[in-house]
Amino acid sequence: MTGAINYTIVKDNQEHKITITPVTQQIPGSNLYTTGVFKLTENGVSIGDIVFDDNMRQWEYTGMGDLTHQDAAEIADFIQIKNASDANDNEVV
Repeated sequence: MTGAINYTIVKDNQEHKITITPVTQQIPGSNLYTTGVFKLTENGVSIGDIVFDDNMRQWEYTGMGDLTHQDAAEIADFIQIKNASDANDNEVV
């Protein structure tokens, strides 16, 4: 996942449209590299980051109470699935 994507969660019986923006770096002479950091915003306001380990398995949420652990886990699961799907789409067969 190299571009921003929107994800909707239901929290307190209300829909919240969260924009997930991966932090990428350009490697000289190569493509974009995903850092494992995903910035979360709602209506343009930062609500923290989800930061993954090198294998995209373990994660932590850096926000200060904007999302519950369960909300952050749902978003982290979505990111993991999206990244796996994107990787499969880019495989050379």
